[in-house]
Amino acid sequence: MAAMAPGGGGGGVNPFLSDSDEDEDEVSATDERRAGLRLGAGGGLDPGSADSLSPQDPVALGSGARAGLPGEAAAALGGPGETPGRLSIDAIAAQLLRDQYLLTALELHTELLESGRELPRLRDYFSNPGNFERQSGTPPGTGAPGVPGAAGLGGAGGREPSTTSGGGQLNRAGSISTLDSLDFARYSDDGNRETDERVAVLEFELRKAKETIQALRANLTKAAEHEVPLQERKNYKSSPEIQEPIKPLEKRALNFLVNEFLLKNNYKLTSITFSDENDDQDFELWDDVGLNIPKPPDLLQLYRDFGNHQVTGKDLVDVASGVEEDELEALTPVLGNLPSTLETPQTVENSLLVQKLEDKISLLNSEKWSLMEQIRRLESEMDFLKNEHFASPVVCDSVQPSLDQSPHKDSEDSGQNSVINSLDKGENKDVHLSKSDEVDSTVPKENFPHSFPRRERGVPSSSPSSKNTVHFDKPNRKLSPAFHQALLSFCRMSADSRLGSEVSRIADSETSVMLMLGRCLPHIVPNVLLAKREELIPLILCTACLHPEPKERDQLLHILFNLIKRPDDEQRQMILTGCVAFARHVGPTRVEAELLPQCWEQINHKYPERRLLVAESCGALAPYLPKEIRSSLVLSMLQQMLMEDKADLVREAVIKSLGIIMGYIDDPDKYQQGFELLLSALGDPSERVVNATHQVFLPAYAAWTTELGNLQSHLIPTLLNKIEKLLREGERGLDEHKLHVYLSALQSLIPSLFALVLQNAPFSSRAKLHGDAPQIEVTRFPRPMSPLQDVSTIIGSRERLALLLQLYDYQLEHEGTTGWESLLWVVNQLLPQLIEIVGKINVTSTACVHEFSRFFWRLCRTFGKIFTNTKVKPQFQEILRLSEENIDSSAGNGVLTKATVPIYATGVLTCYIQEEDRKLLIGFLEDVMTLLSLSHAPLDSLKASFVELGANPAYHELLLTVLWYGVVHTSALVRCTAARMFELTLRGMSEALVDKRVAPALVTLSSDPEFSVRIATIPAFGTIMETVIQRELLERVKMQLASFLEDPQYQDQYSLHTEIIKTFGRVGPNAEPRFRDEFVLPHLHKLASVNNVQIVDSKRLDIATHLFEAYSALSCCFISEDLMVNHFLPGLRCLRIDMEHLSPEHEVILTSMIKECEQKVENKTVQEPQGSMSIAASLVSEDTKTKFLNKMGQLTTSGAMLANVFQRKK
Repeated sequence: MAAMAPGGGGGGVNPFLSDSDEDEDEVSATDERRAGLRLGAGGGLDPGSADSLSPQDPVALGSGARAGLPGEAAAALGGPGETPGRLSIDAIAAQLLRDQYLLTALELHTELLESGRELPRLRDYFSNPGNFERQSGTPPGTGAPGVPGAAGLGGAGGREPSTTSGGGQLNRAGSISTLDSLDFARYSDDGNRETDERVAVLEFELRKAKETIQALRANLTKAAEHEVPLQERKNYKSSPEIQEPIKPLEKRALNFLVNEFLLKNNYKLTSITFSDENDDQDFELWDDVGLNIPKPPDLLQLYRDFGNHQVTGKDLVDVASGVEEDELEALTPVLGNLPSTLETPQTVENSLLVQKLEDKISLLNSEKWSLMEQIRRLESEMDFLKNEHFASPVVCDSVQPSLDQSPHKDSEDSGQNSVINSLDKGENKDVHLSKSDEVDSTVPKENFPHSFPRRERGVPSSSPSSKNTVHFDKPNRKLSPAFHQALLSFCRMSADSRLGSEVSRIADSETSVMLMLGRCLPHIVPNVLLAKREELIPLILCTACLHPEPKERDQLLHILFNLIKRPDDEQRQMILTGCVAFARHVGPTRVEAELLPQCWEQINHKYPERRLLVAESCGALAPYLPKEIRSSLVLSMLQQMLMEDKADLVREAVIKSLGIIMGYIDDPDKYQQGFELLLSALGDPSERVVNATHQVFLPAYAAWTTELGNLQSHLIPTLLNKIEKLLREGERGLDEHKLHVYLSALQSLIPSLFALVLQNAPFSSRAKLHGDAPQIEVTRFPRPMSPLQDVSTIIGSRERLALLLQLYDYQLEHEGTTGWESLLWVVNQLLPQLIEIVGKINVTSTACVHEFSRFFWRLCRTFGKIFTNTKVKPQFQEILRLSEENIDSSAGNGVLTKATVPIYATGVLTCYIQEEDRKLLIGFLEDVMTLLSLSHAPLDSLKASFVELGANPAYHELLLTVLWYGVVHTSALVRCTAARMFELTLRGMSEALVDKRVAPALVTLSSDPEFSVRIATIPAFGTIMETVIQRELLERVKMQLASFLEDPQYQDQYSLHTEIIKTFGRVGPNAEPRFRDEFVLPHLHKLASVNNVQIVDSKRLDIATHLFEAYSALSCCFISEDLMVNHFLPGLRCLRIDMEHLSPEHEVILTSMIKECEQKVENKTVQEPQGSMSIAASLVSEDTKTKFLNKMGQLTTSGAMLANVFQRKK
C-alpha cells in the first residue's frame, strides 16, 4: 500500500511531491474505504434502487473491473453476458466512472440536472477535487502488483482519471481543482488543441494550486497547535472514560453536518445563528472543511448506520496508540467464513453482492496493511523517544576541536517540523516528532535498500549508539590539552551561526538526516538561486555520509569542493566545518579515500580561494587522518604549496596547517623535514607568512622538538650557529634580514625553553596544588604573540604554572641550580654563547642592536627577576668590567665600544623599572660615558644606547639625569661627550623638558671654558631649531648661535665654523622659514666670503665642501627674490671662486646652479613670457639639477670621495 507511486500504478516516488500531499491522499483513500465498509455492513442490496450503490460505494471507488470477476457480474455491469431487463441509472453511472468514460458521465450528469433528477453519485464525484488531482494514473483495473488494496489506494479507478497522451484519452492539465476548471470547448473533435491556450490554463491552475497550498498549510499549522500529544493519546486508551479533545478538522466537519441538518429540517433561524457563531467557516462549500476530505453521509444516515457497527468496549481500538498483531490476524478467519453460496450467483443482484464483498475483502486487507504500518511507525516513535532521552553523546578518542563545545541550536528554533527516517536492523521506521501532522509520510520499503548503507555491506556504521564507535589514531604525544585546544583554534571553522551549528551536527546519526533536510530545505529553496550555495552544504554532506555507493559519494564531495567558484572567508569556514563533521562521522579510512583526493585535485587550481580551501582543509582534517598519511601525503602536499604557491594568503594558510600537523605528527624521521620547512617559512618574503610561522608553526614545532629532547640539543644551537656564521661572513656586509629571521625565531622559542626548564625542574614532581593557586602578576611575562606562545598554555593551565613559578623562585633564591640540567644549560651554554655573539655585532647597525635588545629583554622577563639578577647580569658585568683601572688611553676599552653596551643597557637593565633598577641603569650609563670619554674611545656604543632608550619617552628623564652628570663633570672630555649626546635625546622629547632641562644645560655648556665643549653644543642647538616651535626658546637658541658667529673670539675658530655650517645644512630645510631667511642664509653668505681669504688650502677646501653641501640642501627651499639677490647668489659666487682653485668638478655644478638662479631672478624681474629657447634652457637646468642632486646623494664628507664623484670621464 505504501509503495504506490503518487500517481497511481507502481512507479517510483515522485521527488517533487511533498510528504503532506502523499499523506492526504492516503488519508482520503482510507476514509473512503471505511465509509464503504460501514455501508457494506448493512442489510442486503436492492439492485433496482437508484440508491443501491451510494457515492461512497467501494464498487465505484475501487479499482474498476477486476481480473477474476465472475462473468455474471461483468454482464451485470454492461459486459457481453446475460443482461436484465432494466439497469438502474446509478449502476450505469458507476460503470461509466469505473471505465473512465468521464465525458459521457459528465454529459449524463448534465442531462439529469436539467431534468431535475440529480444523481448523488455523479454529483459527489464531480464535486470532489481529489478525483482530479493527479496528472497520471493507473489504467483501469490495475494496481501495484503484489500489494493488497493497491488499486483501491493508488489506482485510477473511480477517482483518478488517466491523463496520458494515448489516443482517445482525455488531454488535460494537472490541477487540484474540479472539472469546472477545464474548458472542454478548447479541444476539437479530432483531439487537436492550441498550445498557447493550454499554457494559459496551466498558469492559471498553477496560481490556483499555490493559493490552495497556502490555505492548506495555514489550516494544517492551526491544526498542529491543537494536536494531541502521544502521551495523552496513551492515556485515552488506558482510560476510555476520558473524552479525547475534538480536533479542528473534526469540529469543522461536524459543524458542516449540523448546519446541513438544520437547513434540511427547516431550522433556518437556528442555522443562521449557528453560522454567525462560526464565522470562520463557509457552510456552503464542503471543501472549506479540508482538502481531499470526502464528505460523509448526513447526520441522519450516520445515526441510522451507527447501530450496525456497535462493538464491545474491549474491541475498541485506538489506532493512534497502537494495535496488537493478534487483533489484526483475527480478521482473516472472518473473511474465510464468507458464505460459499455467493460463489455462483445467478442474478444481477447476487453478482453485485459478490462484487461488494470482494471489494470488502480488498479493503479489509488494505486496512490490515495500514494498521500494521501504523504499528511500526508508533513503535519506532517510542524507540526514538527513548533513545533521545537516554542516549549519551559520542566521545572521540582524539582531542575535539573547539567546535564541539559550542551549543547547538534546538531544532525548534528553525520553526520547521521534522521527520527522522531511521534505519534499525535494515527495517524502515517512520518516526513523527513534530507538533503537527503536517508531514507524516510513509517511505516505500522497496526504496530503503538503495537509500541507506547497511553494515553487512562493509560500510562503516555512523550511528552514535552503535557499538562500532569510530576511533582515530591518537598521536604518541604529551602535549597539554590546553595547548592542543589552542592549536586547533587555528582551524578556520565556525559554529557560532545557525548554519555553522547545522553543518556541525550532520554526523550525529543516520536518524538526523530527515531532521536536517527538514531544517535546511526551507533555507535552500529561496536562496540557492541567489548565490547562497552554502545552504546546500548540510544536504551534500548528509548524503555523502550515508550513501552506499562510493562513486556517488565521490561525486557529492566533488560538488562540495566545487560548490562555489571563489568561496569567500565565511563560505570556506562553512565548507571546512562540514568536512570536519564528515571526517568525525566516517572515520580515518574514508577521509583518506574520499576527502583527500578532492584536496589533491585542487592543489594547483587557478583561483587562489580554492587553493586556500585546500590548505585550510589539510589542517582541519589532520586530527582525523591516519598518522601515516599525516606525516607523508599531507605533509608533502603542504610542502609543495609552500614552495610553489605565489599567493601570500595561501602560504599563510599552509603555515597554519603545518603547525597543526606538527601538533599530531609522531614520526621522529620527519623532524629534519620539519626543520627545513621552518627555515623556509621564516625566510618567506611575505610578512603575513612570517607572522603565521611565529604564531602557529614555530610553537607547534618547538613542542614536538621538546618531546623529542632536541630543543636544547639541536634546535636552539643550530639557530645560534647560523647567526655566528652570518656574523663571520658579515665582514664583507652583514645580511641583516637573515639575522633578523634567526634571532626572531630564537625569541619565539623562549616560552618553550622556559616551559622545559619548569617541567624538568627538581620540584616538578612535588608540584601538587593544595587549596587556592597563587596569583601570577599581570606583568610577569611579556605579552605573547600567539596563544601557543603563552607559557600557561604550554604547561597546561594557569594554576599549575602559578604553582611551578612559586617553587621556581624559591629554588633559585634558596637552593640553587644543582642537578637542574635544563637550567644549567641555559646558564652555562646559552648565555655565554649569546654574549659572545653580541660582542661581534657592528654597533652602528641600529637594527641588529634593536633585535638583540628585544631578545634579551624577553629572555629576562620570561625567566624572572631572580634569574636576571643572579645569572644574567653577573655574566655581562664580568665581560664589561666597568672600572677606571681598565682605561687604556691609547686604544680604549674594546668591549665598551661594541654592541655589548647598548644591548646590556637596553635589553637587560630595562627589564624591571623599580627604583633600584633605574639607579643601576643610570650608574651604568654614567660609567660608560666617563670611561669612553677619558679613554678617547669612539662613542658609538653610547650613542646606540641613547638612541634605543630615547625612542621610549619613559626614559627621557633618566637620560637627562645621566647627561646632567656629564654636564657637571670635572673632565672636559666628559662634558664634551655629554654635549654631543643631547642631540640624540631631543627628538621626540616634550618641549617642556627641552625648555626646563635641556636648554639650561646647553647654555651652561656653551659658556664652558673649553672651546671643544662649546663647539659640541652646536648640533644640539640646531636640533632645537629644527624640532621646537616655542618662540621664546627659539629666540634664545638664535641668540646663542649668533654669539658664536659674531663674537670676535670665535673669528678664527675653524672647527666651530665647520660645525655651524654642517648644522645649517642639516636643519635649514626643516627649520622655521623666518629663522632660515633671517639667520641661516645671511650667515652662510658671510662664511663663504670669509673663506675666500683663507690661507690654508686644506681648511679652505674643507669649509668650501661643507658650504657646497649646505647650499645644495637649501636650494630645494623657497627663497624670496630679495634673499636670492642679496645672499644666496652672492654666497654661491663666493663659493665658486674657492672651487675654481680647489675642485674644478664642483665649479661646473656651481656655475649651473648660479645660472639657474639668475634665470629665475631675471624672469621675475622682467615679467616676460618665456619663449621656446628659455623653456628649453629651463629644462636643461632642471635636468642638470636633478643629476647633481643624485650625485650628492652618494657623497660622503671625505674630500677624496668628492673628487672622485666629480671626476670627468675620459
